[in-house]
Amino acid sequence: MKLCVTGGAGYIGSVVIERLLEKGHDITVVDDLITGHRDAVPESCRFVEGDIRDESVLKKAFESPMDAVLHFAAKSIVSESVSNPLDYFDNNIGGAVSLLKAMRDRDVKKIIFSSSAAVYGNPQRLPIEESDPCNPENPYGRTKRMIEVILECSRIAWQLGFVSLRYFNAAGSTEQFGEDHRPETHLLPIVLDVALGRTEELTIFGDDYDTPDGTCIRDYIHVIDLAEAHVLALEACNDGFSGVLNLGSDKPHSVLEVVQAVERVTGKKVNYRIGPRRRGDPPALLASSKQAEKVLGWRKRHSKLDDIIRSAHAWRLKHPSGYSR
Repeated sequence: MKLCVTGGAGYIGSVVIERLLEKGHDITVVDDLITGHRDAVPESCRFVEGDIRDESVLKKAFESPMDAVLHFAAKSIVSESVSNPLDYFDNNIGGAVSLLKAMRDRDVKKIIFSSSAAVYGNPQRLPIEESDPCNPENPYGRTKRMIEVILECSRIAWQLGFVSLRYFNAAGSTEQFGEDHRPETHLLPIVLDVALGRTEELTIFGDDYDTPDGTCIRDYIHVIDLAEAHVLALEACNDGFSGVLNLGSDKPHSVLEVVQAVERVTGKKVNYRIGPRRRGDPPALLASSKQAEKVLGWRKRHSKLDDIIRSAHAWRLKHPSGYSR
């Protein structure tokens, strides 16, 4: 298939592209490189640099007919979204609307959307199922939920086929691609940097939550398993499925448990201090992935916490400065 991947120079997008290329797909990557990395885009991909809100960028991206789109491009830092909500609504929702208009005008009727567990907010029960209420706690989560609504409206209006994949916490690396955010905001690479002596200490945002050890609980999934879900979602969309699906590991870990696991895997001490809670953080998120397993035939093969950490650790040792710029 001929595929357009927005945000393909980012962490998750690059790993998904790696898997799509293995399947023989022809890929055009669109990325503004504000947070992505040109070195994370394989040479075999056609690359268009620019903002998807720019009509000329999308015109170039869709110069040749496309069969489907995988949409990753978005701002994604929760705390930043709380401080600068207008930027998030403009970038995330504005970008999605521009992309969908371009797709509609060119009769591209399939899209796989990178959504988030943030759409649920503070859940009423665990594990979370797709039918549970969506009450986002922060602007980032609200943008993801609003885009899902736009996708559903587009399905009704012009027969768009879509699969919205609600991620929990992606982590880990392949041999070639890993996490390199600047600044880094994801827990595992930050903890690894402390273990490797690149950062003095970790700040844990709150230890007074209603959880067993007082720190936030999250559901971590290996990015390789996540990538496989995208390939399967694309196939399901081709077969007529539209809807939302959770992608999680089904086994949560607290921040302190992640710290302990990194110490166990690396053999290094992780220094940390307790800071104030971070605005917009729910105490616990845990997914039920039963629907994804049923609809996609998806299986999690790499998502044990120690396996995730080993892969991320190996990538950071191999790429001490991340991607070059």
